[in-house]
Amino acid sequence: MHCSANIGIEGDTTILFGLSGTGKTTLSSDPKRSLIGDDEHVWTDTNVFNIEGGCYAKCDGLTREKEPDIYDAIKFGALVENIKYYPDQNKRRAVNYFDTSLTQNTRVCYPLEHIKNVSIPAIGGHPKNVIFLTCDAAGIIPPVSKLTPEQAMYHFISGYTSKVAGTEMGVTEPVPTFSACFGEAFLPLHPYVYAEKLAEMCAKHGAKIWLINTGWTRGPYGVGKRMSLTQTRAIIDSIHDDSLDMSKFEVMKRFGFQVPITVFGVDPEILRPINCWPDKDLYTKNAKKLAEQFVKNFARYAKGVPADVIKKGGPDLNF
Repeated sequence: MHCSANIGIEGDTTILFGLSGTGKTTLSSDPKRSLIGDDEHVWTDTNVFNIEGGCYAKCDGLTREKEPDIYDAIKFGALVENIKYYPDQNKRRAVNYFDTSLTQNTRVCYPLEHIKNVSIPAIGGHPKNVIFLTCDAAGIIPPVSKLTPEQAMYHFISGYTSKVAGTEMGVTEPVPTFSACFGEAFLPLHPYVYAEKLAEMCAKHGAKIWLINTGWTRGPYGVGKRMSLTQTRAIIDSIHDDSLDMSKFEVMKRFGFQVPITVFGVDPEILRPINCWPDKDLYTKNAKKLAEQFVKNFARYAKGVPADVIKKGGPDLNF
């Protein structure tokens, strides 16, 4: 699985799927939980385990205040990439995380053992929560939604996000993209095979499935702003303490997402994106455009997917 994973003090495991730039590494490095791994995991009949043995984190603008676990993991034995040092001799060997003159895709690679809160061996139990991460530059997807089994399969097969600067060469502003199962290049079989297996495992072990948008809010790229890490962490904390699951939900039209009315520590206005867009008509227009992109992309796989999954899991263009 192209996902990160961590485990709470009570043994509850969470896995987080997502493409580059969505926050897999950052959000799995949680000071309240032990890291299992930031990428490449296997979910078997008995457990979840990591097969990579290390982390590959973006470090553009990295500070200890923002991401203490990742910052403190960068020490002797870590490898920094596409990045420069401070020229001042008084700061010898000090990395300048704010210098992106080579590329915004600055990275650091370090072994799991460099993380303070790490699970060694890198094994966890069956997930209690499964999170899909997307960086929606259109600003349409809510900060958090609870997914039905059909929606989970549909959006797992879709693997939607936006490529942002620093994820690929030549990308200077967000571009919508889809990658089945959040790792299409690695799939030998039809994506539905994996989506069906994921839904089966979640149902068998009682895992809840969530969609979290770490992208834009209060408007699209160029108008709104990127979701704050503080509020995204507050959402994930509410998932982990079960308070979010006990919240009241309302259904978002067109996409059918179950959206909570309140989340502790999160501005309620942003939970329903249309409520915080300055131009409501533009929101409606862009929401329809995004829905059409989902449908167009999904047409590539529709032949191998049951009609019920498409009908109940995907957006409604007739709305």
